Amino acid sequence: MGDSGRAASRTAVLVCQGRAAAHGRAGTDRFSDPVAAELLRDAERGPVDEVRADSAPQGWHQRTRYESVRACAEVVVPRTIAIDEALRTHATGQLVILGAGLDTRAWRLPELARTDVWEVDHPASQQDKRARLADAAAGLGAPDDGDRPSPTRPERTGLPVLARSVRFTPVDFAVDDLGTALAAHGHDASAPTTWLWEGVVPYLTREQVRATLAALAARTAPGSALVVNYQTPSARAAAGRLLTRLLGSSVTSGEPWRSLWQPRQMAALLGEHGLRLVSDDDLLSVTPALTGPAHRRASLQSGRVAVAESG
Repeated sequence: MGDSGRAASRTAVLVCQGRAAAHGRAGTDRFSDPVAAELLRDAERGPVDEVRADSAPQGWHQRTRYESVRACAEVVVPRTIAIDEALRTHATGQLVILGAGLDTRAWRLPELARTDVWEVDHPASQQDKRARLADAAAGLGAPDDGDRPSPTRPERTGLPVLARSVRFTPVDFAVDDLGTALAAHGHDASAPTTWLWEGVVPYLTREQVRATLAALAARTAPGSALVVNYQTPSARAAAGRLLTRLLGSSVTSGEPWRSLWQPRQMAALLGEHGLRLVSDDDLLSVTPALTGPAHRRASLQSGRVAVAESG
């Protein structure tokens, strides 16, 4: 529980478990995340190991956790592939990750070697991630030179950072201003920025989505790009998500979806904030040969990654 009384995101943990479960097993020519497992607690690695071994456990609770991680892995692989390729194409010297959760890109993408990365998240979730990084550092025997981090200096972790720098930027959108927080942590609004907004939009109201877009647009210089992941309405996907919750998966029960967008609505919204849509693809198109349960295919069809550029 963070200082504000809000707990760290459980969805972020599930997504990290999904990436860890898929590493080396799915989309190996385009997907890899060797860092994800390093951020998991021992108890969180259990269902990951079971999924990797294709060993479904006995017991209702254990089987539910197993199925949640397996389903997440199937969705997160094409989503990660689509976003990583977009970041490589639209790279700038500044990358701001909104709702970073347990994102690992600064630790696994060599293409970020000349990029400063700002990880923006709620203080509780960010505190949890930094604790996990510290645990990983202890496990790797990282040296402690006594340096104290500052808003504009990279922080030391035991996991090797491949980005030029990582700057943790805690923001509670209920009380904090995004622009003020980024400025305080060294973000240059006059230079091109790549914005990444993954796995967050469905959990926000439409008003919150618009407010966040307005805040980032105010700090978006020409030559910038936005990579945004969002969900479209899908009766089958909604039914599958509801069924999972009713059957006892409490991992993300306190984090419901609040807004779904049609592609034309998202394009119009981005246009209102000076962003021109370049591409907008559903996740199933990233893995056209996918086979699996129909409800997972529906989840991939309803999940989308859009890329927009500033004029």
